[in-house]
Amino acid sequence: MSHAALLVLADGRFPAGGHAHSGGVEAAVASHGVHDAASLEAFCRGRLHTAGLTAAGLAAAAATGYDPMTLDEAADARTPVPALRQVARKLGRQMLRAARAAWPCPELDQIAHRLPQGAHQPVVLGVAARAAGLTPLDAAQCAAYESIGGPATAAVRLLSLDPFDATALLARLAGELDDVAATAAEAAARLATDGVAALPAASSPLLDITGEQHAAWPMRLFAS
Repeated sequence: MSHAALLVLADGRFPAGGHAHSGGVEAAVASHGVHDAASLEAFCRGRLHTAGLTAAGLAAAAATGYDPMTLDEAADARTPVPALRQVARKLGRQMLRAARAAWPCPELDQIAHRLPQGAHQPVVLGVAARAAGLTPLDAAQCAAYESIGGPATAAVRLLSLDPFDATALLARLAGELDDVAATAAEAAARLATDGVAALPAASSPLLDITGEQHAAWPMRLFAS
């Protein structure tokens, strides 16, 4: 395992397209659900334990070497809203381009060939982590961190929030993030016996609803 590879994959400057997405926080700001550091922390905590946990499970599963096509179908089933499925595949395409440049391997090439429209981003993330020599737990931590790091960064722009406050709330969530990643990796370890039903499928209905609404906005700062 290369800890340096983990840093590269988790780095916000890795060109995987995440900077253009707010993870639902733009819609939350517009509805006044998120308006300061405290409400942003609550939003991130909720996202971490729902969408973040689900993404972490898929990423960990892909990092075990489990069939990515089966996992992509599982990701579809866990993403009921068309707009968010489209976002996940768009991010997956961008992640795939970056990962193939950084860690070329037949598994990533196969995804590009079989799913030219894009695979779900957590699945690509997990395969990329495996190609980089990382563990399923590493992949789960990357996915879990991304689920809150993106919204926190977006909120700095949307609310003119103090970036020190945004960073501090991410630090406060570090223990919960580790717990979510561990739960996701443990679920992925049961794939051989239980199949994809072992993976988390935590729901976040409000994120689903606002994600669909946000996609219809005529003007927005972030793509999602």
